[in-house]
Amino acid sequence: MNPPKTTLRTVIDLHRPLTLTALLCAAVLLVAVPGLLLDGRTVTGDPVWLKPAKFAVSIAVYNVTLAWLLSLLTVWRRTGWWLGTVVAVMVTGELVAITLQAVRGRTSHFNNATEFDSAVYSLMASMIVTVWVATFAIGAILLVQRLGERSVTAAVRASLAIALAGMAVAFFMTSPTAEQMVTLQQGGSADVIGAHTVGMPDGGPGLPLVGWSTVAGDLRVAHFVGLHGLQVIVLFAFGLIALADRYPRLADDALRTRLVLVASGAYTGLLALLTWQALRGQSVVAPDALTLGAAAALAAATAAGAWWALGRREREHV
Repeated sequence: MNPPKTTLRTVIDLHRPLTLTALLCAAVLLVAVPGLLLDGRTVTGDPVWLKPAKFAVSIAVYNVTLAWLLSLLTVWRRTGWWLGTVVAVMVTGELVAITLQAVRGRTSHFNNATEFDSAVYSLMASMIVTVWVATFAIGAILLVQRLGERSVTAAVRASLAIALAGMAVAFFMTSPTAEQMVTLQQGGSADVIGAHTVGMPDGGPGLPLVGWSTVAGDLRVAHFVGLHGLQVIVLFAFGLIALADRYPRLADDALRTRLVLVASGAYTGLLALLTWQALRGQSVVAPDALTLGAAAALAAATAAGAWWALGRREREHV
């Protein structure tokens, strides 16, 4: 299965609700990018328009990828279309809520400061859970599809599982922090319930553009990496196909499938490592010896897996 040639029209026709939502994301970016340059307001230490910009890009990429996956369905196509439509509606609602709060100069996530803010966040939380369930159902449908090459089939299935795990990391963020829990147990009220930073309050020093904490654990790193495994693993599979003309060994679909499985395992290990690191309150840019050791073990296991994948055919013929 070679990557299809696409135009804007063919992309839109893959799944209109999903791709039209992606175009809405582009419209939000047209507002958010100038906002980053012209609006000096900040929310929890970040420019007020940073979150709408980041979510617009992420949602657009996710929606177009999901639309392509749904276009592969050969059975249960109608069910898949409706599930994709549910995703489109939910992420549109999430993007609208995030943008609305940016306009108001308020944080969108974990906000319990007023009844309105709490209602917005609760609605967003419901939308996110619905997106996860719909994506899980799409993954289940794809399990029974024949997608051509086994390597592409393996990539699609593995990438969806990784994306679901990455999305699930966000659920860790919704629990009250230790400080918030103490306040609630003492009968007080908290303006914020939940956090993406572990070990320090949200809003501290962060990396440029993404804002990931440089002084504490940040669950957004694993969330981002896992969610976009949906693109990375599939692109890896197509990359192997594209290289087959230059490297004849890669014409073997069984070999490509083994490499996809190794890459998927390595990516899953990376997701687990980043989640573990964040939950320990450690910044992604300041790994300790334990984290570095785990990363080295993962690299060694990946190298061993690649050796197995590339050398299996030769060993079978010895």
